[in-house]
Amino acid sequence: MKIAPVIHALEHAVKRGHTISYRIVHTGQHYDPNLSDTFFKELNIPHPHVNLGAGSGTQAEQTAGIMTGFEKELMSNPTDLVIVVGDVTSTMACAITAKKLNTRVAHIEAGIRSFDLTMPEEINRMVTDSITDWFFTTSHFANENLRKAGIPDNRIFFTGNVMIDTLMKNRPRFVRPAIWQQLSLKDKGFIVITLHRPVNVDSPENLKRLLGSIADASGGLPVIFPVHPRTRKVIKDFSPAVLQSCGLGASPSIHLTEPMSYLEFNYLVERALAVITDSGGITEETTVMGVPCLTLRDSTERPETCTIGTNELVGTDPAAIGPVLGKLFNGGWKRGSTPELWDGKAAERIVEVIIRELSGV
Repeated sequence: MKIAPVIHALEHAVKRGHTISYRIVHTGQHYDPNLSDTFFKELNIPHPHVNLGAGSGTQAEQTAGIMTGFEKELMSNPTDLVIVVGDVTSTMACAITAKKLNTRVAHIEAGIRSFDLTMPEEINRMVTDSITDWFFTTSHFANENLRKAGIPDNRIFFTGNVMIDTLMKNRPRFVRPAIWQQLSLKDKGFIVITLHRPVNVDSPENLKRLLGSIADASGGLPVIFPVHPRTRKVIKDFSPAVLQSCGLGASPSIHLTEPMSYLEFNYLVERALAVITDSGGITEETTVMGVPCLTLRDSTERPETCTIGTNELVGTDPAAIGPVLGKLFNGGWKRGSTPELWDGKAAERIVEVIIRELSGV
């Protein structure tokens, strides 16, 4: 999702006469087809030049697999710059590999921090930014985090948010999923949830309590839950009694679905009364679409979605969900607005900087 607008901006630069070439390397970290392959098709991203096939495994296994594969790729196809995006294991692994081969690294979505070292993504962010050459940021919070880490201003480029580029370009193309008709859903008449972080889903007892609290506090509205593979592994072992207790029984208030495509999922998000999530990226999309968002985490690396946008940190205690949803139902939710430079043009700015910096102008 995040690389799509950058690829399109690079292609546009070539059409304008710039001499620039690129290779798309898919690490294969996201191994569920609904979480990976469909994005390439839906977002019109060219087929990757290579897929490293890293697949699943522990953090260490994935990191090692990606680094081994990417080292071979870089040695076979040397480049002037490696662009890494976001904060996943692939981001860190490819950045380390590139620097060990004396290749410059540009990090898109640099500088964001949750300051929670129990999150694997926070380690990925810190390591990546410690060896990055050019930092492309999404907010003033990120700029300040980098400055505090000693990064000079001439290496920090405040360019905006490529996730929002993707959202704005594809918003007219959203696709109504089958569940819309199956449940006779209505605009602002349902809630969407996503849960995948270990703190929320790895403990069956905790996941049961979270889902039960959401079901109890949803005001009778249907709750649509596209289930991440990690979460589904836990739910499949729930007994019938447990399923019933957390809204997943014979007459469910929480409706499980397979992971949805980008266009289908955001069709639901745009029309939902609210989104309950432990994701970071979704809080950005809800902010731009003006949809209330409850984040089941104790910290966020995207504070602008709370201070400017429609997001509110709820924490991981299931007991906190009811009162916050009560505020929503009582009409007390903040209106929110769109952060600076979240205007759909971030990738254009990024490519302009890359061309300028590579040419030495």
